[in-house]
Amino acid sequence: MRFLTVIMAAALASCSADTDPATQEQTGAAANVDREAASSVNDYVDNFSLLDHEGRAHELYYYDDAPAIAIMIQGNGCPIVRNAWSDYSAVRDQFAGKGVEFYMLNANRQDKRSTIAEEAENFSYDIPILNDETQLVAEALGVTRTAEVLVISPSDWSIIYRGPVNDRLGYGQQRAEASEHYLADALNAAITGEEIETRIRRSKGCIVNLPEAAKRAEHAAISYSETIAPLLAKNCANCHEEGGIAPWAMTDYSMIEGFAPMIREVVRTKRMPPWSADPHVGTFTNARGLSVAEKQTLVHWIEAGAPRGDGPDPLAARVSDATQWPLGEPDLIIDAPAFDVPASGIVDYQFPTVLNPMGEDVWVRAVTVVPGDKTVVHHALVGSSEKVTKPGEGDYQDVFDNYLIGFVPGAESYIYPEDTGVFVKAGGEFRFQMHYTTSGRATTDNTRLGLYFHKTPPKFPLRQQVALNIALGIEPNAADHKEQAYFEFDNPATIYMLFPHSHYRGKSSVFDVVYPDGREETILSVPDYDFNWQHTYSLAEPLEVPKGAKLIHRTIYDNSARNLANPDPDRTVPWGLQSHDEMLYGSFMFRWTAETADNVVHDPLQFGIRQFYGFADKDMDGKLARSEMPGGLARSWDKGDLKAVDKDGDGALSFAEFYGMRKAQMKRRQSSR
Repeated sequence: MRFLTVIMAAALASCSADTDPATQEQTGAAANVDREAASSVNDYVDNFSLLDHEGRAHELYYYDDAPAIAIMIQGNGCPIVRNAWSDYSAVRDQFAGKGVEFYMLNANRQDKRSTIAEEAENFSYDIPILNDETQLVAEALGVTRTAEVLVISPSDWSIIYRGPVNDRLGYGQQRAEASEHYLADALNAAITGEEIETRIRRSKGCIVNLPEAAKRAEHAAISYSETIAPLLAKNCANCHEEGGIAPWAMTDYSMIEGFAPMIREVVRTKRMPPWSADPHVGTFTNARGLSVAEKQTLVHWIEAGAPRGDGPDPLAARVSDATQWPLGEPDLIIDAPAFDVPASGIVDYQFPTVLNPMGEDVWVRAVTVVPGDKTVVHHALVGSSEKVTKPGEGDYQDVFDNYLIGFVPGAESYIYPEDTGVFVKAGGEFRFQMHYTTSGRATTDNTRLGLYFHKTPPKFPLRQQVALNIALGIEPNAADHKEQAYFEFDNPATIYMLFPHSHYRGKSSVFDVVYPDGREETILSVPDYDFNWQHTYSLAEPLEVPKGAKLIHRTIYDNSARNLANPDPDRTVPWGLQSHDEMLYGSFMFRWTAETADNVVHDPLQFGIRQFYGFADKDMDGKLARSEMPGGLARSWDKGDLKAVDKDGDGALSFAEFYGMRKAQMKRRQSSR
């Protein structure tokens, strides 16, 4: 794609509705290269992924079956945009039901997501405003002014029209009605396959300051030796090394140059580095990914031709700093059973177990997982249990009985929060959940687990729970099917780690905390969930929540044909262990704030019941209405068997009433033995 050279002055960074039209045209001409001379309308538009002003993810090529995609350039405070919005939204409404996708895009350096959201609310912008924080997308699209609309044809990903919505607006004046409807004409042509008579029109709008667009020569001077190679070594080479999980190794400059266009693509689409958390929500100790400045530097260097320059090659001299046991020799090493991974195909999840060889109880303080073959171990989850699983009976949830660690490449170890530990009782077994991905060659994996023990019991027991919903029914062809579940804390708690999980149709996930006073806070947002990367998210600052707080896990599923990973969009998808089914599974690690190793406040019965209650109570009002009761409970209610349980007579079961019933039932069972 040809890039525009944009010469901008700070004094021309915005426009005013009161600016003289002639003066504005002159300054615009001075500030921008002539559009017709500088931009080829047929330029191929590379794929990109951006978050909008509400934190939702959007990928351009997701809409490859749309007849057209329209994007208006937006900027806060620009009167042209504000006045053009009614015309743009009217065109959106005119083409409703015809498959055209409508967006806005903000690439202003001065605008932040929070202020874009405020502008959207104040001026009733009710379509996604893509936030191009790096300005890389705007640079590639040749953006110069706000209020310009780009129409992209997914048939060949070319820009088939760029210009204003219509001829109604000018600088300092506007017509009552438009006489020319450029955008509507372009969209009609895109739908019918006709030619657009004039494909490029000069737009009036506020100048978008893209300073890096004028620095291509400077980008060619970015040092591979001092800047690019160290950046890749820090963020990428742990996976992209010989024997690593990545498909190719960053061994030297020649490899980087050869894969440079691919690196640009995966950075622009946010596929790499693999980290799915919204950077505007929360901070995490195990966060991966590039900063805005790092993305700009890397992509600009690639777009400048990925020059080698002078200096040594740090990647060629790099030696992997990963040792077999990065935390030192473990107190106990567990060898998982060997597993033969084929050269190709999809491998079902494996659930091997190993008997616990220890004859005494221990408190675990840290864990490491070392894959036998990093090229095929996509992730591994490990836990322990006092029970022993019979052969062939293991499944995905066994590891969560007493959860120890979740491994993904680059996150091999987990040191538990200070003064906490996981209690592992003598006997029983260790349980693994292994996700293998084929690498093009057959191999055998021998994954090992390393455990590190406290010498004396820690102050606080570390616990794990799940907000889940096993009553899923994801509608056929639904692109945004929503499900939720919650867990209510019966004691003050301190939350350390979050783990969202769904399968092929998982689109996005959030964890929210609702406090007893009604205040709601999002503590993790994963706007572009990727089943291929099972991340845990360790809070940089543990979150203390009071008794009565609810941790809500919400997931949106894409069961449409546009989801390329979707096995069958015409199917109503239930809960299930296999990946062709689905899960809403929000795991978290925490401790009861007042609980110590010597003062246990944990109530296992209440713990389990709250998990059930958190998905059965669909409207989250703290009561099970008749319509929310599962089959057996509903039948008992209809028979009148539960009339005495409904102590307040409100026609529903509060948690206290339901818990009291289950507690009484347990006592009766125990007394009858």
